[in-house]
Amino acid sequence: MMPDAVRSGTRPAHRGRRMWLDPVLRSRHQVGLVYGIDDLRFETSYWYEDVDLLGLEAAFGSAFMDRLYFHMLILEAGKLVSLRPAALDLGVQARWYTPACERMWRRVVHQVWGQWRYLHDDPDYRGPEILGTPVDEDPRPVAVPAGPVETLAFCGGGKDSLVSARLLERIGEPYATFGYSNSCYGRASAQHALIDRLVRCGAGTGHHRLRVIDTFADAPGRQVYPDIRDLLAAETPCSLFAALPMLMQHGYRTMVLAHERSANTGNLVWERTGEDINHQWGKSYAAERLLNDYIRTELIANASYYSLLQPVYDTAIFNLLRPDQDLIGATHSCNIAKPWCGRCPKCAYVWLNFMAYLDTERVRQTIPGNLFEVEENQRWFYEMLGLGEHTPFECIGQIEEVRLAFELCRCKGLTGRAMDLYCRHFPTLDTGPILDRFLTVDMAQSAIPAGLAERLRPVLEEGARQGRQYITDLLTGDVSSSLSPAGP
Repeated sequence: MMPDAVRSGTRPAHRGRRMWLDPVLRSRHQVGLVYGIDDLRFETSYWYEDVDLLGLEAAFGSAFMDRLYFHMLILEAGKLVSLRPAALDLGVQARWYTPACERMWRRVVHQVWGQWRYLHDDPDYRGPEILGTPVDEDPRPVAVPAGPVETLAFCGGGKDSLVSARLLERIGEPYATFGYSNSCYGRASAQHALIDRLVRCGAGTGHHRLRVIDTFADAPGRQVYPDIRDLLAAETPCSLFAALPMLMQHGYRTMVLAHERSANTGNLVWERTGEDINHQWGKSYAAERLLNDYIRTELIANASYYSLLQPVYDTAIFNLLRPDQDLIGATHSCNIAKPWCGRCPKCAYVWLNFMAYLDTERVRQTIPGNLFEVEENQRWFYEMLGLGEHTPFECIGQIEEVRLAFELCRCKGLTGRAMDLYCRHFPTLDTGPILDRFLTVDMAQSAIPAGLAERLRPVLEEGARQGRQYITDLLTGDVSSSLSPAGP
């Protein structure tokens, strides 16, 4: 329920905007998360196809499940931090807010909303004041009974998901897949249809779906709060906790994501604070360590997650895609108009690298047109090349990777306004240092289990070696060799 002052339409006594949490609603296949700010109410619903939440409550205890639901709630409600609340009223949920939860949530808020603080020039905002004191208790985590398959691989439908699934198959690691839709990206049925077409290309033992229906996505928040410029959400942390009932229901112990090493470096260093502002922090190795440790110590002792692509940069990943480039038509990456809008930074970045590393005709069949010529993309390419104040706030690679991709497109004879821009600013490019950095494989900077890492390392290293050969051949004019896709 809403706080009394909010229900009556009066401003709460606490100065500033007040964020609040309601009790969690749940049925056998749905979790309802209700939260709000001032007199505005929002709801996020998780719809599970093959998870029996009532059965999990019987197996693991209602108290544990309530604690898990609370984590889903406070992370989903975190998007209201974008409206700069001064306080957070936990209500009856305060009984689950431990010191460990306080530390985890504060770190997520500080890092994810670093972009918000930068865009609003508000370096001192640290999130809302919590009304109440964290509960001084140390809840014991549960253990998930082992099922027939250990690994649940997240599949968002993009090239990273495809490469990750192929890597699992090449090293002989069985896996099932998990795809979720979110109403902020359009109709759930359309999103799952896109994800399913990529899932069918793999050898997973099964596929699970989650539908996330969110009322905040379409709400006119900027009209109510005109001082707000940017709305953010902690999507990766939310998706991890939302997937935990899948593990408990089916006996998975490991979640595999496809987050690349490129996500560890941010979009800019903010001069006012000296901090790295990183749109992709939720995908970073730092976030992986934080959330992994928290899940194991506070919720499920034998559950963990890691990114299979954390040891390598995007430059290596696009080359690892080359043996399976006949499947790129089954991928999608756009967050604006799926599968591809052709006018956002994500589409521009993926198309650029597809054209650089894959067969150009096959790319044109997947993403039609010359995105170098599209008016809206001129800004994105300008910023991606490092010519602006910062790179676009999207899940894309680093400046040097973009410059290398442009250089390879120049070698292929691609033309357009953005290529003209590149040629003016970079008549030559020293590619040696770029290859030395972005084709390295660093297994130490990942949470991949040791036994699996031993099997994965030679596959990644061979892929990087072949990527270097492809790039070198293209740069030196050996076009016939560079167009021959060989798999590791």
